[in-house]
Amino acid sequence: MKWSDKRVVVTGGAGFLGSFVVEKLRERGGRDLVVPRSKEFDLRDCDAIVRLYKKVRPHIVIHLAAVVGGIGANRANPGRFFYDNAIMGIQLMEYGRQFNVEKFVAVGTICAYPKFTPVPFKEADLWNGYPEETNAPYGLAKKMMLVQAQAYRAQFGFNAIYLLPVNLYGPGDNFDMETSHVIPALIRKCVEAKESRSKEIILWGDGSPTREFLYVEDAAEGLLLAAERYDGGQPVNLGTGKEITIRELAQMIAAEVGFTGGIVWDKAKPNGQPRRCLDVSQARQLFGFEAAHDLGEGIRKTVAWFRSHSQSLREVSFQ
Repeated sequence: MKWSDKRVVVTGGAGFLGSFVVEKLRERGGRDLVVPRSKEFDLRDCDAIVRLYKKVRPHIVIHLAAVVGGIGANRANPGRFFYDNAIMGIQLMEYGRQFNVEKFVAVGTICAYPKFTPVPFKEADLWNGYPEETNAPYGLAKKMMLVQAQAYRAQFGFNAIYLLPVNLYGPGDNFDMETSHVIPALIRKCVEAKESRSKEIILWGDGSPTREFLYVEDAAEGLLLAAERYDGGQPVNLGTGKEITIRELAQMIAAEVGFTGGIVWDKAKPNGQPRRCLDVSQARQLFGFEAAHDLGEGIRKTVAWFRSHSQSLREVSFQ
């Protein structure tokens, strides 16, 4: 694919993953890039989507916009997380078909996998059970894009691909304690505990679940490699293929930050899915993707970014 010849819409392009995708598109020669903002184009509104397609007439749509959050946010907003994510994906793809979009890149979520999926998660196991309950509405909403993509490919020959990235982290992540995911939440807790000389931090669950994490820049690279090289109908995992327990992760981040106090586990709070680790062989075979950053390196870069931006982030979170 020659990006300089394509008009590309990146929904969520001003967000965490989207900003890296847009930057990499520009590095690849992309010149005609459109990042719709919610004030002008509310992607839950079909009229706004029609206006977007009429105005831009894109060749490629990369759909990254999503309403997301950690376990707490998912438990507090299951209806919103289901409806907003489902309606955005369904309408964007439908009108993309009607406006003859050449390729639609749909980005799903690791939360779409069944709660007790055998490790490592293989794409063929995606339908073998119900997702983990705390984030099932979000996971199922994003999973519907896979159903839609395959149905549209079968009936209309519509070229939509579906990717399943594992948990992302990195510079520019959401560090709001009410809505953040585990790595930014741990970094902020440890930094602030060190600064206030607290003797301990309290974390949810018992620390036993495992997670896999993908550095955001690597995720952007994998997504664009798929856009360039993959035209198949089957979902494809994006990750590292390496898992770590939440307990080990907390210890790693505390050490990187220099927090030497205790870590207390609130076992009355939910753990979430017991294990998450992907089989990433399909991404390697189908479009040559392998993650470039190991977890230690990515954590160092993310901690450094947070420290350099922590004051402005705190001011925003208190407004």
